[in-house]
Amino acid sequence: MMKGGTPIARRLWLVLTILAVSWLLLELSGGGTDVRAAGPPLDADADAEAEGPGSKGVLILVTAFMVMVALGTPLFVIIGVLAALCFRLYGEGYDDFAACASLDAGTICGYDTFPAKMASLTTKNVLLAIPFFVVSGAIMSAGDIANRLVAFARSLVGWLPGGLAVAAVGGCVFFAAISGSSPVTVIAIGSVMYPALTKAAYPSRFALGLVSSAGSLGIVIPPSIPMLVFAIVAGGSVTIDVGELFMAGILPGLMIGALLSLYAVYFAMKEGGIERTPFSLAEVWRSFTDGLWAILLPVQILGGIYSGLFTPTEAAAVSVVYALAVELFVHRQLGLHHLPKILVESAVMMGSLLVIMALAFGLNDFLVEEQIPDAAVALIQSWDLDVVEFLLVINGLLLIAGALMDSISAILIIAPLLTPVAIKLGIDPIHLGIIFIVNLEIGYLTPPIGLNLFVASSVFNKPIGEVVKAVVPFILVMTVGLGIVTYVPSIALGPVNVLLRNKPFFADAGMPGSKPPPGTVRPDMPVIKAPGEGEGEQRVRSMAEMTAITSQLLGICDLAEEVNDETPPLPDRPARWQEMFADEDVTDPTVLELAKKAAAGAGTPAAYKDLQREASVLLKGPWECEPLEEMLAVKPTGPNPPRKIGKPDDEDEDEDE
Repeated sequence: MMKGGTPIARRLWLVLTILAVSWLLLELSGGGTDVRAAGPPLDADADAEAEGPGSKGVLILVTAFMVMVALGTPLFVIIGVLAALCFRLYGEGYDDFAACASLDAGTICGYDTFPAKMASLTTKNVLLAIPFFVVSGAIMSAGDIANRLVAFARSLVGWLPGGLAVAAVGGCVFFAAISGSSPVTVIAIGSVMYPALTKAAYPSRFALGLVSSAGSLGIVIPPSIPMLVFAIVAGGSVTIDVGELFMAGILPGLMIGALLSLYAVYFAMKEGGIERTPFSLAEVWRSFTDGLWAILLPVQILGGIYSGLFTPTEAAAVSVVYALAVELFVHRQLGLHHLPKILVESAVMMGSLLVIMALAFGLNDFLVEEQIPDAAVALIQSWDLDVVEFLLVINGLLLIAGALMDSISAILIIAPLLTPVAIKLGIDPIHLGIIFIVNLEIGYLTPPIGLNLFVASSVFNKPIGEVVKAVVPFILVMTVGLGIVTYVPSIALGPVNVLLRNKPFFADAGMPGSKPPPGTVRPDMPVIKAPGEGEGEQRVRSMAEMTAITSQLLGICDLAEEVNDETPPLPDRPARWQEMFADEDVTDPTVLELAKKAAAGAGTPAAYKDLQREASVLLKGPWECEPLEEMLAVKPTGPNPPRKIGKPDDEDEDEDE
């Protein structure tokens, strides 16, 4: 403990005070169980509901949250603990610890959600793009690409008032389009431009605020890691095309970059005495040829995606190979001995991101199971908000969230709650995604959690308070850009409409009239249903139903393997396969119906293909079973011999002997 017991002692006393006050309130409230005494008798259902944790559970959650915050606990731990407590306190059947310890695949236990979510993330192709872009950005920030991009931008605009500042913004835009990461952009461009700006007589505070703010464009200009995360999370409500989301970020990113550049020009003209460089066509050509390989990288990534040459995931892998080739063999600023350190740092960053995603998805599963998003939809609809008012609420909420947590965590927690509401109001999910990203871009600069503030403080060796003061005018400029992006949807959706949707630039983009009729949605937008609603493939299933279906599909695959292994081969293997369902508790009506249809078509190519297609639709992901494919490929030739009931064959032989 330090002198006077300051940091540790203060935290300890704070935690003890929180615990004491929380449990005192719990005792005074009677733990949420005595409130029924003065009222009329309740029926059995109400009694059962009242026996839940009630106010005691809420108090436990609030106390746990406050204690963890007071201790400075990492955000991912807070999310995981709160999710586990929610399952324990409010989930049905999740307090059976013996069930949680079972290895039976059919046993449902809330805490299985976390490893299950970690495993399910591996089936999402979009997720594979994130580690590739992380590695690509790390390679380029360690190499010479940033210097060459800045030199090219400076040769183009250095003659303007504030030209060097405009070049810094341009360098950030170019580098953001390569790395996809805001902090990486601040480090790579800021470390080059901050000394150059101060040397050219720009005030230190202005230079600090500019490079910190312009660096946040890294999450708006595609490719962007938060955009990929939004596509994964919001994909539970409506399909998100990553290519559309990337394209929708181009104009907003360029517009915000232009606003920052205009402010830089205005500042330089007002300040006076700031150095400018004369324009030289020869210098433009020289810097262009030097930086050609760097300039071609975003062209290659985005051009490859929109030309159909490769998917966003494949584009991420291509960016790693391209960055390695350029830095190792063209610029030659990196050697093979630098790669292990770069890869280790990237692996640590990606590992922490995966843990946050798995825990946040677990919490989201609890919210979905308890129908919290549906309650949020109903609550916001009860406010009778129009689209303009709803978007104003979203902006306020996201600005607060961005100040309190990192962008990835904010997207993981808030996007699943707000996306269904937005779709109900007819807001295009691509437009909503860009609103999320621009809000959280500002969050990178907002205390107390603004990541770019800490990055800038570390890189430029400045107190965090000075960095906060430096970014204030730039936050105001970016807030103007946020308002334009929010209420002029075509800024984001115009290029998507023209190039990918075959619509006019200013097509209806999610800003209908003041108040849509209750219960109506735009005809081209999907309707979000609550668990249990819908029919057939469109029926929305709860987490428990999905877990049962997953385990039973796995079970019928294992049974098919057992049938295939029987000797001699059975003449009607599909029939024996179905007979075995009862022994293995395969009882889900959906799975039984799929199996019945597949068995009826045995011997035809469609039997397995139809089963595979329908199972993939159910699971919202690819599903395969080689034993079933082998079994269904053979047409039955006759009835099976009677199935023996009693002792196994080897025991009968022992008795005969």
